[in-house]
Amino acid sequence: MSTTEHRVAIVTGAARGIGAATAVRLAAEDRSVAVLDLDEAACKDTVEAITAAGGTALAVGCDVSDSAQVEAAVERVASTLGAPTVLVNNAGVLRDNMLFKMSDSDWDTVMNVHLRGAFLMARACQKYMVEAKFGRIVNLSSSSALGNRGQANYAAAKAGLQGFTKTLAIELGKFGVTANAVAPGFIVTEMTAQTAARVRMDFEEFQAAAATQIPVQRVGRPDDVANAIAFFTGEAAGFVSGQVMYVAGGPLN
Repeated sequence: MSTTEHRVAIVTGAARGIGAATAVRLAAEDRSVAVLDLDEAACKDTVEAITAAGGTALAVGCDVSDSAQVEAAVERVASTLGAPTVLVNNAGVLRDNMLFKMSDSDWDTVMNVHLRGAFLMARACQKYMVEAKFGRIVNLSSSSALGNRGQANYAAAKAGLQGFTKTLAIELGKFGVTANAVAPGFIVTEMTAQTAARVRMDFEEFQAAAATQIPVQRVGRPDDVANAIAFFTGEAAGFVSGQVMYVAGGPLN
């Protein structure tokens, strides 16, 4: 049985992968969850998983890089489910390439979804958190923030999210709002499958190779990340803010 007070949560990029696992996990913590993704219809499976377990969920289509769409989406959540006081900025895309091959569009698309999207969502939700004197913001960074070949755009965006998180923690702390970042390592998702394809490796072989480099000797699953996010969004985490938690199966150099 959950000991967490009922809140309304928004999870972006929640149609699949880490976002979907997080939405289901937060619903199990007695959250009403807005399942946001670019394609509202793609949220169907996540919403059904939540409602089948007795939870409350709302599918919302939204391009998080579009200011007007973000404002409309957050207003819809507030009017349908209630004031959103938990926000998980998970929406993300890959446009991997070596620097000399990376186009302006590759750079801008990744920055717009990851960084601009997190900014727009946080800005739209913070007023509800400030009014409630309670808020939890979790931004999805990545171990790639430490640098990763072929991901100059993604690495820069994920490193930027760590600075953004720490600044939110400073600005919003006096209103009872915390901001933290979760930085996954190798997690089995469609995005890591795309990376395997980019380097021309079978995905199973790619996972096996990655596991040999991880101290716990296995790759991560979306639930591993969702569990960390659930901690940061809980009532008991009110004295933890501005932190970056690497969910990577061991320390990173």
